Amino acid sequence: MTQTKIGIIGGSGIYDIDGLEGATWVEVDTPWGAPSDAILTGTLDGIGMAFLPRHGRGHVHTPSSVPYRANIDALKRIGVTDVVAVSACGSFRDEMEPGHFVIVDQFIDRTIAREKSFFGPGCVGHVSVAHPTCPRLSDACETAARAAGINVHRGGTYLAMEGPQFSTLAESRMYREQWGADVIGMTNMPEAKLAREAELCYASVAMITDYDSWHPDHGEVDVAEIIATLMGNAEKGRALVAGLPALLGDDRALCPHACDRALENAILTAPDKRDPDMLAKLSVVAGRVLR
Repeated sequence: MTQTKIGIIGGSGIYDIDGLEGATWVEVDTPWGAPSDAILTGTLDGIGMAFLPRHGRGHVHTPSSVPYRANIDALKRIGVTDVVAVSACGSFRDEMEPGHFVIVDQFIDRTIAREKSFFGPGCVGHVSVAHPTCPRLSDACETAARAAGINVHRGGTYLAMEGPQFSTLAESRMYREQWGADVIGMTNMPEAKLAREAELCYASVAMITDYDSWHPDHGEVDVAEIIATLMGNAEKGRALVAGLPALLGDDRALCPHACDRALENAILTAPDKRDPDMLAKLSVVAGRVLR
């Protein structure tokens, strides 16, 4: 039995955690470079919490420049067991309205300019991301959202685009009508894949700000409207986060969906062929299976 420590990766509009006791910003060094920012640590209702602003305070990182590997390594390095990603997204569904939240359970990864794995030459590893989010952690997010009075949809496919531009009308229609995506964003990939490689439970909460560009009644994405919706969503997002400690508890058993054992049989490189430098970089994210 280990102790629960909840890591919140805050996207646009979410820059802190309300009511955090003993709040301290901690600088964390990783072999993958510096994370997006220092990490705010403390406790909430007696449960360890860590908050990382994905874009950095002041929003200094583009979706493509976010140091995803460093972020996930840093969270695991300080003892995080469960990661909840909170992100602003566009909607492809009439019923998923601006101001609503979606608990994402699938992804389509259209990003092209990002490092997507901790593994590489010298230590090759393959993990399954058939089910890229943790149902147990997603259950807690849904329950916390409903308790906070948030209009929340359980289940949805997140189309991860490279950005930073928004979709063309043709792309938006294709993602919605032909690919069956429900929401669109720029940051949950490769984040979810890296969390799985690091054996961290991961849940994704999409905060709807707009209808992308497909909707005949709403036209193209308007940044001013997005920012206005973001402010209301941010308050709801903080309320959701505040409900998680009581739901997850302090004593953390093994994940029933084996997120925390994702690397079992994943390393293919023979022990005598593994690069020592690569093993050193992997010492935290994959140390359990490499020791």
